[in-house]
Amino acid sequence: MSGDTCLGSALCPAAGHKPKAGGPKGGSLGNKYVRLNVGGSLYYTTVQVLTRHDTMLKAMFSGRMEVLTDKEGWILIDRCGKHFGTILNYLRDDTIALPKHRQEIKALMAEAKYYLIQGLVDMCQAALQDKKDLYEPVCSIPIITSPKEEERLIESSMKPVVKLLYNRSNNKYSYTSNSDDNLLKNIELFDKLSLRFNGRVLFIKDVIGDEICCWSFYGQGRKLAEVCCTSIVYATEKKQTKVEFPEARIYEETLNVLLYETPRVPDNSLLEATSRSRSQASHSEDDEGFELRDRVRRIHVKRYSTYDDRQLGH
Repeated sequence: MSGDTCLGSALCPAAGHKPKAGGPKGGSLGNKYVRLNVGGSLYYTTVQVLTRHDTMLKAMFSGRMEVLTDKEGWILIDRCGKHFGTILNYLRDDTIALPKHRQEIKALMAEAKYYLIQGLVDMCQAALQDKKDLYEPVCSIPIITSPKEEERLIESSMKPVVKLLYNRSNNKYSYTSNSDDNLLKNIELFDKLSLRFNGRVLFIKDVIGDEICCWSFYGQGRKLAEVCCTSIVYATEKKQTKVEFPEARIYEETLNVLLYETPRVPDNSLLEATSRSRSQASHSEDDEGFELRDRVRRIHVKRYSTYDDRQLGH
């Protein structure tokens, strides 16, 4: 059996007393049970358990290494005693129930490495790898920190790109009552889309731009569309910033960029879903003769509109 109580003052060496060095020859180490003081935690076990495996403990208790004892006969091991009970259980049974948390497993593995218990080290390493695979992130979202980084990401991406620029700190004007909620809805939709189209579209966040909330859509390195969700409104002779949540428009433009996936074979269902919005664009305004897909569709939701929140009759 094993105990886990701290060493009392009655068992500690007196002041100025030096621990005795010795080996397991004659005396207490030849008894059935061995008394161990591991970093202040006390354990009882047998020499048979300690010498079952070819470890440092076997070297200590088979006469190949010196051991230190105090005046009460406790054998001193200068290590943390928290996981030593688990070490003994592994030596007894060749298996244990590992801790649930990664940090605890790492601490146990460090002790197993110190005592040269390779089987337990292997168990800990396998468990850590399993936990790493279990908590592997579903998708990674880059956050833009400079314009050059944004340019490099978009140009090097083999997938379409959807970028959300949001900057709540831009408080030049006061916000309308629903603006904060709509800004959060835009961010939430971005997270949902990044999970839904993970692996097909590269989603990136931009927090350094001037706009408060703006979506940008890229295909094959070119900017295809932009949905600006902010507008300036006037109420009681004061300018206010309004943030909209054009959910349907954002979904539509996200489907549009899927047409630019590689290999570049259009999806018939996506073509049908986006044909309505593409047919509404006019070629007559394009003096330079570019194709429709080469132009940027900029959608500004109710930009520079007027607003009055006063009730009727007042």
